[in-house]
Amino acid sequence: MSSIQVFDPAMCCSTGICGPTVEPHLVRFAADLDWLKTQGVAVELFNLSQQPMAFAGDADVKAALHEKGESALPLIKVDGKVQSVGIYPSRDQLATLAGVGMPAPSIYTEAVQELVSIGAAIASNCQPCFKFHYDKARKLGVSREDMQRAVKTAQGVKDTPAKAVLSLADRYLSEQAPKVFEDSEIKLLPTAAKTTCCGGSSETNGSCG
Repeated sequence: MSSIQVFDPAMCCSTGICGPTVEPHLVRFAADLDWLKTQGVAVELFNLSQQPMAFAGDADVKAALHEKGESALPLIKVDGKVQSVGIYPSRDQLATLAGVGMPAPSIYTEAVQELVSIGAAIASNCQPCFKFHYDKARKLGVSREDMQRAVKTAQGVKDTPAKAVLSLADRYLSEQAPKVFEDSEIKLLPTAAKTTCCGGSSETNGSCG
């Protein structure tokens, strides 16, 4: 697996993401380096203000500084070869330099999350939940049609067990159902289910909840 060395300009700490003002690109780059580590890439950071000997002792870095000054920093070496000078590469670029594949982009966006939440609100009969997530989805630009699809899907999932239990009730309560059929079904039930409801103990007096 590849190894990456990052030679940073002078900063207050090893990553530059400390203190009262933090540069967003440094936060992003630090997260990208952490991601590279999870992919098995060895990452080393060198800060000019804290580790000047690392800069002086590397011929490539020393030459770049002599030619361009601190504008050559950050300088990034991959497997000992200079691959980037003066910029912080994006995660895609780092992945290419390190020879690792980028993960597939997630389809679970904020908008999708709100559609799922709207469906969950319908399934749980939660009016405040529906209003809350409807408002968030609307602010994210989710269309009314997509929200209607989420509601329809959730209602379909919700209706399936309801239809199943109604069908069971019809089978048990139908006047045409022979008693021997009812008895055979009851015998197939687990012992606990004969005396209690929903898998509860006899202490619940056979009631749900």
